Amino acid sequence: MKKYLMLMGLLLVMSGCNTKTKQKEMELKPSDTSITELSIYNLPSKWTNQNGRDLELKEFRGDVLVMVMIYTSCQAACPRLVADMRHIEQNLSDKTKPHVKFLLVSIDPEVDTPERLKVFSIENKMDGNQWVFLRSTEDNTREFAAVLAVNYKKISPIDFSHSNIISVFNSEGELYFQQEGLGVSYDKTIEKITEAVNDN
Repeated sequence: MKKYLMLMGLLLVMSGCNTKTKQKEMELKPSDTSITELSIYNLPSKWTNQNGRDLELKEFRGDVLVMVMIYTSCQAACPRLVADMRHIEQNLSDKTKPHVKFLLVSIDPEVDTPERLKVFSIENKMDGNQWVFLRSTEDNTREFAAVLAVNYKKISPIDFSHSNIISVFNSEGELYFQQEGLGVSYDKTIEKITEAVNDN
């Protein structure tokens, strides 16, 4: 009986050591892949894309992101911003393109359903895998706009005033570059996207 108790005690000590070792290993792993404080991947918000799939921003980790906030019923600035995004995509090198995602985030989630975003993407010839249209709740959209320093305000039932900013995020979701304006030269933006991909 004494031998049995001693054996049980030894097994318990050994299992305790193993647990601690495993715990230490588990504690080391997350630090290798931790997200920095400046990353948008810390945002817990849920989004829906043009295909009706729910996702989190951190699913884009590893790609360089080019982002703009628009709404599909816009007749003024947004068509120009959409054209600018297409221009940027077309002028990236074949080597750079596979590492870049273009995100168009709706500031009018009530109107911009996934179905509407899908139609809009097809109408604007932005239906390849590199193009992602997103919508979320009003709160999530406001929070995200604040991160991008985009201001927007509803000025009529169908119209918004908003900032015209295109933002570039590196593969870790950190803001890398921003350019404001409509129909301006995007050579610097293209240069920064290429640089962010090469830094990856």
